[in-house]
Amino acid sequence: MLGPEDHDAAFAGDPVAKVRLGSVGKVLPGIEVEVRDEDGTVLAVGEPGLVFLRGEQVSGEYEGGSVVDAEGWFPTKDRGWIDQDDYLFIEGRADDTIIRGGENIAPAEIEDVLRRHEAVVDAAVVGIPDDEWGQQIAAVVVLAPGKSVGVDELHDYCQEHLRSSKTPYRIEFRDELPHTPTGKLLRREVLADLLG
Repeated sequence: MLGPEDHDAAFAGDPVAKVRLGSVGKVLPGIEVEVRDEDGTVLAVGEPGLVFLRGEQVSGEYEGGSVVDAEGWFPTKDRGWIDQDDYLFIEGRADDTIIRGGENIAPAEIEDVLRRHEAVVDAAVVGIPDDEWGQQIAAVVVLAPGKSVGVDELHDYCQEHLRSSKTPYRIEFRDELPHTPTGKLLRREVLADLLG
């Protein structure tokens, strides 16, 4: 949970506090969080991985059974990391993660960069199958009304703001992206459209 003091520190110019505004906040009292790798090994502070929760407020009970393990840990299916002061950062859903050449890449980071471009109003990033790398990064972009930008310019923009391994291999334009009535991106439909 982010408190007023977090916002006060960020607005006062504290660079660490500004970064923390990108978190979901401090882990609540009575809740434990672990970040693990794919094999279940608990990772060190600052290392991204799969987020697990445990505590009295965490049930993990669904119709048809429980997803809580024997030690009471609930797999959130989110990827994220914890900083040294227990602020939790979520990178995105684990099943949305793009695995390119063994590197786990969160689509949200690339989407955020694309949306910062003055001509872009929305973006979706997915992994498309690739024989050499496992997956390649594909981006679908919606332009702001009256704006235009080319694929090469967007590619260069991404290279300026991201590591080269996170720069989209393929960029396409659409008039809109598919969303649920509550505004959640339908990433699987974006992928199906690209592969169709």
